Amino acid sequence: MLPSPAVKRSDYLERILKARVYDVAHESPLELAPALSKRLRNRLLLKREDLQPVFSFKLRGAYNKMAGLPRKRLAKGVIAASAGNHAQGVALAAQRLSCRAVIVMPVTTPRIKVDAVAARGAEVVLRGDSYDEAYAHAMRLKRRRGLVLVHPYDDPEVIAGQGTIGVEILRQHAQPIDAIFVPVGGGGLISGIAAYVKRVRPQVRIVGVEPTDADAMARSLKAGRRVKLDQVGLFADGVAVKEVGRETFRLCRRLVDEMVLVDTDEMCAAIKDVFEDTRVVLEPAGALAVAGAKRWVERRGARGKTLVAIASGANTNFDRLRFIAEEAELGEHREAVLAVTIPERPGSFKKFCATLGAKSISEFNYRIGDSKNAHIFVGIEVANRNETARIVRNLDRHGLRTLDLSDNGMAKEHVRHMVGGRARAKNELLYRFEFPERPGALMKFLTAMRGDWNISLFHYRNHGADTSSVLVGMQVPAREMGEFRRFLAKLGYPFADESRNPAYRLFLA
Repeated sequence: MLPSPAVKRSDYLERILKARVYDVAHESPLELAPALSKRLRNRLLLKREDLQPVFSFKLRGAYNKMAGLPRKRLAKGVIAASAGNHAQGVALAAQRLSCRAVIVMPVTTPRIKVDAVAARGAEVVLRGDSYDEAYAHAMRLKRRRGLVLVHPYDDPEVIAGQGTIGVEILRQHAQPIDAIFVPVGGGGLISGIAAYVKRVRPQVRIVGVEPTDADAMARSLKAGRRVKLDQVGLFADGVAVKEVGRETFRLCRRLVDEMVLVDTDEMCAAIKDVFEDTRVVLEPAGALAVAGAKRWVERRGARGKTLVAIASGANTNFDRLRFIAEEAELGEHREAVLAVTIPERPGSFKKFCATLGAKSISEFNYRIGDSKNAHIFVGIEVANRNETARIVRNLDRHGLRTLDLSDNGMAKEHVRHMVGGRARAKNELLYRFEFPERPGALMKFLTAMRGDWNISLFHYRNHGADTSSVLVGMQVPAREMGEFRRFLAKLGYPFADESRNPAYRLFLA
């Protein structure tokens, strides 16, 4: 939150041009993505902020803020709350400016990130399971120790530092640009780029990209006011923000042309796309703009355009690569996940295979259901969504009722690993939770719930990230639903009710 009045739009041009970033940052290249450009039938250029010293753009804003502090304030030291890239940017800036830095990080932060910050001489304080809890503790330390807060996005000097990326893009590509795609968390990066680009080349479209489960800016722009999300998905942890900044929202309302939302599968596919062109593995938030550009092209049917996507960071955990590789095919719509109902009689399975034809099967799960029907969970390699739709229509036409689960998150994360058993569990509720990946998370869950609520189903899936997806079935009598809702609120873990999910009803209920 800004302690000072909002800066006039006209003031940002001068702030950006005077920003002190090149003591620590360098002008990152603007490179053509040849294979992806050919596939999209548009010219896609990548702004390679993943090549900065901390593998992210964040050092620009952090250093510009800190370098502009009066000497006496800087001497007191700075503090920031961050689980990743902002923390490394502040730590590097403090190292270069020879000042003290305290970084508060959630206890769920992977050790590799903690070590990277500590290696630059910053004092790391681990507190809380989430960014919000870490930020609250950082504010307490700020007041207690007299430190200066370096906000990750809602500060004019941070915004101006990020805006230098816009200066570089227009200098590096003097020819017309149709659109610039920018990942959006709190809004600092897009605000800075838009503040410069819209003054110099107002015809260039500025397109913000957010995950579907962390869309605070898109909702805020639609509502005309800042909207605070109850919970956010953490796969793209670099943009997992519940509420955008005051100043960033003010700028985005005036300068951003549109927002695009993408899901986890599309981010994973974008990571693969960039790897194939550059041999670099971006983090999920780092590939967000590329995923958004692909979605925008598909939605508009755009051809022959010049598009720029900000590759904003490459600080990903090695353990995540397995999950990213699995989901990339789904994100490219190269794998269809289907539930097919066949009659439970001899010859039905053979009919299904014959109807399907010569398709490459990536996964197949089957178990007898009842005396009349059986349900098959099948993954099929396809070229695109259109081929999936044709397969579904063909199976339906031959009397094999088919449900497309390719966009069903629970089916892909959990059910595909659990097909093969059913249970008649009375009063069963099915919920998907995000557990922090730390010792004691399960015990906290079990302690918070009533001892007489039976757990009827449990499946854990780790993404190699700070959290894990956990599917839980609980038997809760209808008269105790009020208490169950209070349990969810007290627990504090992000959750989704999956009790009506068709994949659950077909394969597990």
